[in-house]
Amino acid sequence: MPRLAAASLVGTAIEFYDFFVYGTAAALVLGPLFFPTFSPLAGTLAAFATFGVGFVARPLGSALFGHLGDRRGRRPVLVISLLLTGASTVAVGCVPSYGTIGVAAPVLLLVLRFLQGLGVGGEWGGAVLLTAEHAPAGRRALWSSFPQVGPAFGFVLANGVMLALSATLSDAEFARWGWRVPFWAAGVLALAGLWLRSSLAESPRFLEIDDHARVPLVEVLRHHGRLVLLTAGALAVGYAVFYAVTTWSLAYATERLGVSRTVMLTCVMAAVVVNGALTPVMALLGDRYGRRPMCLTGSAACAVWMLPMVALLATGQPLLMFLGILGALIAFIIMFAVIAAYLPELYEARVRCTGAAVGYNLGGVLGGALTPIIATALAEQGGRVPWAVGAYLTGVALLSLGCFVLLPETRPVPVPVVEPATG
Repeated sequence: MPRLAAASLVGTAIEFYDFFVYGTAAALVLGPLFFPTFSPLAGTLAAFATFGVGFVARPLGSALFGHLGDRRGRRPVLVISLLLTGASTVAVGCVPSYGTIGVAAPVLLLVLRFLQGLGVGGEWGGAVLLTAEHAPAGRRALWSSFPQVGPAFGFVLANGVMLALSATLSDAEFARWGWRVPFWAAGVLALAGLWLRSSLAESPRFLEIDDHARVPLVEVLRHHGRLVLLTAGALAVGYAVFYAVTTWSLAYATERLGVSRTVMLTCVMAAVVVNGALTPVMALLGDRYGRRPMCLTGSAACAVWMLPMVALLATGQPLLMFLGILGALIAFIIMFAVIAAYLPELYEARVRCTGAAVGYNLGGVLGGALTPIIATALAEQGGRVPWAVGAYLTGVALLSLGCFVLLPETRPVPVPVVEPATG
């Protein structure tokens, strides 16, 4: 289990590095380079729109790779999705700017972001299921949480590279070529991930299935449609909160408050490090007290914290901004630490790869695709403190809380040990 968990963690870290590096670039530099005829606000919104395309592609990727995972096994999904995401990320770093090839530049950006989303949409289901279906029932949340730590590692790696480049290059150098370096590095990381995953064994639960679904997506929609919608709505707040604090806040703080890129990236990265460290701890609590109570607690905490978060963010003071972001990510991880165990347990094994992945990635569309765009537009209409952004995030949290209320508990019940009679 430690070897399997480590390979899943590294793989998700690499794939989400690819996904996050685009979000950071969209917040900091893509607007002026690829949409120079727009105003600064419109350019940022357009860059975030290409960021959102990746989320729209994720449910399609989950359906495509979920079909492969339910028909052919979880292991092939890990290899193909990693190749697709890595290749498209490297290609983003090679796209000429608008000034060189005109309108073809944002079009290419859009296509490559779509391919990135397809790959990441398949990655989560394969990595989580391979770990969850190997794990012992009493520690399933703990072992399944390691792929969930991967996105935190990927985010820190992506932003660490961006931070180093931002701190050592001039603004002109960063805009001309520096922002491309993290995208090129994705190729090396993808090769390392393929090497780590080449020797993983197939899921024993998949090998036990005798009757594989012919068209898993059709079966999921026909028999589990309500469950897919509930899980998508339940997970929306996690995506909304995470991308509000890791993507929108970068643009808001640097453009509206005048906070330097280096300071803001440092604040966000430090909070994400704590978030990653707490993930196994919260997962252990999920094994002890149940998946649903943790999810209810996390979504309620998000609803309570969103208005204080935007107030702390608006101060422009690094320590207070860090505390606001940290509180939001702790509320987020209380819930998302157990999701990798919770979602697979909600679906029967023959359609689990498709059902869990589609629900998870539809939540990304609801909560992640539009949040940077909506938050940027709402912040522009208000005063220094973007209360409307806090209200929007609170509303998403309440929606998710209601969905979790309607979902059942799935934690395996321990089988009592019966002592043999004596005498």
